[in-house]
Parts: sequence; C-alpha cells; structure tokens
Amino acid sequence: MNSNIFNFAKKIFPINRSLTGAGTLNTLKIIKKEIKSLKILNFKSGKKVFDWEIPKVWEIKDAFIITPDNKKICNLSANNLHVVGYSQQINKEISLKELQNHLHSLPKQKNAVPYVTSYYKKYWGFCISQIERDKLKNGIYKILINSKFSNGKMNYGEIILKGKSKKEILLSTYICHPSMANNEVSGMAVTTYLCKWLLETQRYYTYRIIFIPETIGSIAYISKNFKKLKENVIAGYVITCVGDERNYSFLPSRDGNTLSDKVALHVLQNQKIKYNLYKWKDRGSDERQFCSPGVDLPIASIMRSKYGTYPEYHTSLDKLGTVVTPKGLHDSFLILKKCIETIENNYTLECKILCEPNLGKRNLYPTISQKNNEKSNLLNILNYSDNKKTLLEIANLLEMPIWELYADVENLLKNKLIKKNFL
Repeated sequence: MNSNIFNFAKKIFPINRSLTGAGTLNTLKIIKKEIKSLKILNFKSGKKVFDWEIPKVWEIKDAFIITPDNKKICNLSANNLHVVGYSQQINKEISLKELQNHLHSLPKQKNAVPYVTSYYKKYWGFCISQIERDKLKNGIYKILINSKFSNGKMNYGEIILKGKSKKEILLSTYICHPSMANNEVSGMAVTTYLCKWLLETQRYYTYRIIFIPETIGSIAYISKNFKKLKENVIAGYVITCVGDERNYSFLPSRDGNTLSDKVALHVLQNQKIKYNLYKWKDRGSDERQFCSPGVDLPIASIMRSKYGTYPEYHTSLDKLGTVVTPKGLHDSFLILKKCIETIENNYTLECKILCEPNLGKRNLYPTISQKNNEKSNLLNILNYSDNKKTLLEIANLLEMPIWELYADVENLLKNKLIKKNFL
C-alpha cells in the first residue's frame, strides 16, 4: 500500500492544475482510471453560486523571460510554478524596473519558487527564486506569457458510494494547485485510495467523495447540493496536507463538538501519536465553506503538517520524496481509515435482558469466583447499553480505544444479549 499511494502521487504530481483547464480535467481522468464509478461533472463559466461566479477557463501554453544576455529564465516548461496562476497574455519587452513589479520571490527562502495566483483580478506575473532574482541585471527583458481565457467549464469529480443508510459521510479534497506534493497531491492520492478501500468494504453509511477546486469548488458544490448535504451529512473531513512524516494536526469544525470532531480526537489520542490541536480561527481550506453559518456541516480536518505552518508550503520545495514520503501517505491513510471505521461502528447498544445476564452459562465469564477474576468488558458494555450512549461514548467512559470493544460487542450480539441501533 505504501508504494501504491506514492506511485499514484507521482503520476499526478507534474500536472499543471488550476481552477479550470486541461490540467484539472486530466487529473480527474487519471483518478477515474483508479475509480471507474467516478463522475466527472462541471459548472459553466459565469454561473452564479451564492456570492461568487464560476470563472472563465484559463489555458496556458508557454511562458518565459529572456534576459538581456539572452538567457531563458522563469520557464514554465521547467517548473509550472514560475507563472502566476491565471496570468493574462503578454508579449513585450520591458525594463528591469518594470519587470520587478511583476516578480514574486521569498527573501527568507532564497532557493524556493513561490506559488502565487490572481484568480479574480486581471494581472500577469512570474515567480522566481530570490537567488535568481538577485542575479538580474539592468537592461531590457523579453516577456512572454501565452495564455487565454474563454467561457467553458470548471470540472470536478464526484462519487456516491451507497450504503444501507441514506445518511452520508463527506470526504472532500481539492484539485486546483500545480506541482506541490503535500499541499495538493497528498490529499488527492490518499482520498483516491480511501475510496478504493471503501468500494471493497461493507458500508452502513453512504459516502459522498468529491474532488473539487478549492474555495470556488466547494462553494459551487454546496450551492448545487445544499438540500441533500443539509439533510444527510452527519460527518466528514477535508483531506489535505497528509503526506509528510511530521506531527499530525487536527482542525475542528466550527461547532467543535460534532461526530467528526469526537471521532478524530478519539482516534488520534488512542493511537498515542503526537498531534497539534488547532482552533477554528486557524481554518484555511474548504472547511470554511462547509462549516459556514447557515451551511453548518459537521466537517473537520485531520492533517500532518497543517497548511501554512510548514516551511515548504506553497513553494517549489513541497516535493515528493523529500516532504511527502510513502510512509507519510500510508500512515495518514490508516488514520483516516480508522476514523471511518469508528463512524461505522458508532451505534447505540440496547440490552435485551433486565438485570445482569448470566454470562457464565454462555461461556462468556468464569463460573468459579476467585479474587483475581478480572472485571469483564462484556459486563461494562452491557451496563452501558441503555440505547442512549453510542459505542464511542462507551469507549471513552471505559478509557479504551473503540476498536478494542468490537470483538466483545460481536460476542454479545451473537448471544442475543444486546442489539445495535444506528444513529
């Protein structure tokens, strides 16, 4: 599994993605090869979605700068971060002074090329390492950005995995950034493999899994599916920045006390791993839209290094093999898988017998009383089976991981001592 997720990440890493355009569509087509039932859908340019409007399609074929000594720099074909996202077309000669107004670099990270966009305001620009910028000499520079805007479609991917219940778990990741391994590619890769795993499992809940452009994509998706989301979604996660091997991070929902929050904290704490706990004010991705007032979906985020907190974030240093590793991807997959399994097992339990049942005659408890007989979890589970507490709540009361109760619950179910009732 380690290498499978990483190898898939390598396939989609080089693609020059944006909110719209061929890069995003090609990425979705690659994901569809892994998940045949993925639907590639779209919103048309100009469509109003709440307070926003779907942008025009941006396509870029080439971009570079020719220096006074005839050296080609900021070459799009060498690094697709070199051009400011959604840059207008330009083909002219300008002075270094004028060019400097359209260059973006990071003085504190001299060897990094930053990622910069200007989606909703007309602009053109290049991104360059500070080392290269410091070498620029006075003179005339030839500037080329071969791009165009047109009315078209903003593509996104959706798969609905039906379960026994209409209640839904929402998993969302974004597909609009170019070659950045942790910030972008890790989320798509882990989400794809979670989907592949879910396809092979028995599911009580229905899973709504979406691959969308960040911000405008979630706003548009909510606009189209508002009623269904409000009626059916009981938990979910935005999946991003899940590929490195640093500490985990947890960003709660705006409510902070949803099923998503309780499950994530239970899993992180009981796996005995280090994690950084953030507050809602530290939000920054699509949880802003899913949890916005009036939408109020129970969506949280489990990450490794949270976006904006690690030095390689939104730069050319966010690479596969250095920042993102096979182990980092696989471990994050396992944590999210554990969260989904916890949600699937979070039913209430109802005892079918008044007073404490005789476990001895069912070979579930010692028939000889001794001083050193350990207190049975079976009895604890039975005593809490009041059809009010969920299994997650019972696990927390017993100060145990929920997954350590699964076998005992199955024993009680087989012996018809309890029944489970899903939420």
